[in-house]
Order: sequence, then structure tokens, then C-alpha cells
Amino acid sequence: MDSETLVRTRRSLHAVAELVLAGPQYRASGTIRLRACPGGFGTTVGPRLRVVGAELVAPGRVLSLERTSCAALGEALGFPVGAPEGLYRDGPGVAADHAIEVDQEAAGRIADCFALGEAALDGLFPEETPVIWPEHFDLGVTVDAVNYGVSPGDAFQPEPYAYVGPHAVRQGEFWNAPFGAARTIRELGGVAGLVDFLEQGRRQAGGA
Repeated sequence: MDSETLVRTRRSLHAVAELVLAGPQYRASGTIRLRACPGGFGTTVGPRLRVVGAELVAPGRVLSLERTSCAALGEALGFPVGAPEGLYRDGPGVAADHAIEVDQEAAGRIADCFALGEAALDGLFPEETPVIWPEHFDLGVTVDAVNYGVSPGDAFQPEPYAYVGPHAVRQGEFWNAPFGAARTIRELGGVAGLVDFLEQGRRQAGGA
């Protein structure tokens, strides 16, 4: 898959996560937390919405994410869309009326990233619930002032990667990113490699 398709799809899905899922959920239920689900991601409370591949699934409705906009999706669902206000400064930077385009294969790769991350985090931190945050569109947990998770890609690294981000700066060869440490999912190879990396990060950060 070419990187341009992956980046375009990721940015479009990030926009849907922020404007169509997290924003309306926050205004209705007071939380921006999203979750990984089979084939993609979804809200944690009402309105009950899921993104599966290149489709938005609502009660009794399935809407295509190809050649549309977040505003058009909200109009079809019957509620206004928009980012959660006053909570963070980052985000996808996509206006509600901006055209979005989701490629099925690229969406599958992003869903796989979240699924791998959830499996690894559940195995390593069974007491925690992994959350997809709409600010950076990453799936993670925070334990003992250290962030652990996966990202489908961003300005730092265009392809999906795993990360360990201590709240306090650490020094050493392991820490290869401005926020801590990162390795691509491709480099880690699967759940076992992802768990090993996160566990190494926990040891390096001074955890258990």
C-alpha cells in the first residue's frame, strides 16, 4: 500500500473519530473516550456508533465513509457534529465540511493496529482499559506516570507504531523519540513483539 493512501485514510478516520464520535458523545455523555472494536473503533457510551472498515455503523444505519464529509454524516444521522470544545489543542485539523475519503485496505491496516495494541495492553495491564483518544487518535493506557500504546501513525512516524511515553524525561539508548520510545508495528512483528517492547519500556521507565 502506498503511504499517501494510508495517511489520507488515517486523517479521514481521525476526523470521524473526533467530529462524529467523540464530540457528540462528549456533549451527550461527558466523555471523549473511544474504544477499539472488531474492524475499527467506536464510542463507549451514547450515541452508539462504530467505524468498521470504510463504513460508519449506527443503530439501523450503515453509512459509507467514501467521498463524504463529517457534516454530511451528521446530517444523515440527525445530529450536529464537531470536536469536543476546550479539552485539547491538537486533533486532525479537518473541518466538518471537508471531504474525507477512506480506503478499505488502509482502514483495515489501522484497525489491525488497534487490535494488536489492545491485545498487547490487555495482556500486560489486565487491570486497565485501553482508550482511543480523539486528540491524537492513539490507543493507550497510563500506568505509574507512563503512557503505553499504539498509534496508527502521525507527523512523527507515518506508519503504525507502538510507544512508551514516560511523563518524566528518561535518558538512554532505548529512548529514541521526543516523547520516549517508539518502534513500528512492522518492526515488532506482532502481539508478542509488541508485548516485549512495552515490557522493556516498563522496566526502562522504572516500573515493575
